[in-house]
Amino acid sequence: MPRVSRPAFGPELREVYAALLERAPENWIEPDLERIRRVMELMGDPQNSYRSIRIAGTNGKTTTARITEAILRAAGLRTGRTTSPHLHSPVERIAVDGVPVDEEAFVQAYRDVEPFAQIVDAESEEAGGPRLTYFEYLVAMAYQAFASAPVDVAVVETGMGGTWDATGVIDPDVTVITPIGFDHQEYLGESIEEIAGEKAGILTERALAVIAEQPELGAADVLAERLQQLAAEAAVEGEQIGVLSRTPGVGGQLVTFQGMAGRYEDVFLPLLGEHQAHNALLAIAACEALLGGGETPLGSDLLTEGLATVTSPGRAEVVRQAPTVLVDAAHNPAGAEALVATVRESFRFTRTIGLVGILQEKDAEQLLATLEPLLDSVVITQSSSPRAIPADRLADIAREVFEDEERVLEAASLPDAIQRAVDLAEDAGDQFGGVVAAGSVTLAAEVRDLLGAGEED
Repeated sequence: MPRVSRPAFGPELREVYAALLERAPENWIEPDLERIRRVMELMGDPQNSYRSIRIAGTNGKTTTARITEAILRAAGLRTGRTTSPHLHSPVERIAVDGVPVDEEAFVQAYRDVEPFAQIVDAESEEAGGPRLTYFEYLVAMAYQAFASAPVDVAVVETGMGGTWDATGVIDPDVTVITPIGFDHQEYLGESIEEIAGEKAGILTERALAVIAEQPELGAADVLAERLQQLAAEAAVEGEQIGVLSRTPGVGGQLVTFQGMAGRYEDVFLPLLGEHQAHNALLAIAACEALLGGGETPLGSDLLTEGLATVTSPGRAEVVRQAPTVLVDAAHNPAGAEALVATVRESFRFTRTIGLVGILQEKDAEQLLATLEPLLDSVVITQSSSPRAIPADRLADIAREVFEDEERVLEAASLPDAIQRAVDLAEDAGDQFGGVVAAGSVTLAAEVRDLLGAGEED
């Protein structure tokens, strides 16, 4: 299968991105905000020059951020958005007015931060500490870029956790917590209560909170206790807000939402899956909170216009027809459960083939066990990430999970793996087979790349 090439990074972006990657990796954190606070202070605290919505949780953060931003743009506000990780290019992490900044603006943001980062690096190293991390530097760049634009409001997705996440140097007007599950236990804790405690670190006394219904009772209890301690005003799904009804359709679904300030009947959401309706609910409530303190309904035309523009690349996204190839960045059991439910609801595949690659720090056995009932066969592969589980080792895990060696195929080369999955989906002239590619963000990105899906927008 031929590769569809994307334009290579320009020389300056390559240089800047290489310098960022030399810093501590994105999946590394330590409980210390002093470095990021110091660099922002030296820069004049640009993050205080606009309003903000900060989003934490395990699954749904990026889509919730994208929907929130789309509604705010429909309301006439100039927006900034920072999400992570990126699919194809680091410029995707910093968006203004719904569009990733260009390479020149990304490089300029890096240069704007550079002299201050050098000071903080030196101070930290002199005290025996580390330099600014990759993620801390990117947060500083995003906040600076938003101030330079300038934007009216920033929609900020946490990188990992909440309490110690570098995005926390901002003082949000609204906080959002999506469903919390097990992920990044090596940093956030082994119990759901510990993980929820880290996510709850984004809540403040001042910010109005929007809280998703929690699949884990322990997480709900931790969030309720934190809200009570802060005496913070909150809209909780299942109490003040909710998805009242939804009807799946071609290319999306019709949803009736109960927001904080109003009821919104039969709104079309151009995303697949029940979980996306709940992400949209959180976004609607967050916008109600920001725009009218949770007391003024959004206009029906505004909401319709905002939702009509929503996309969520790499999340239950069809990137090829005949046979259908669906990519999803599901990389933990909860994300895989949502994907399975979405495929069963929205597609009528007569044969479903998995294309799976997983990173080393993830619970591969549980991910595969969640996907197994959906799949007739699975092609095990690996992305180009150095953290990818080698295909032969992952295939051994899959054989144990599937308990049938004939259902598990292996192809370390991703182009070869895609071709094998497509061939299996079309086996014996089957016109209604489908391929579901999942397991990591990097796998989703590379499948999109190989099949020529549009750039992140």
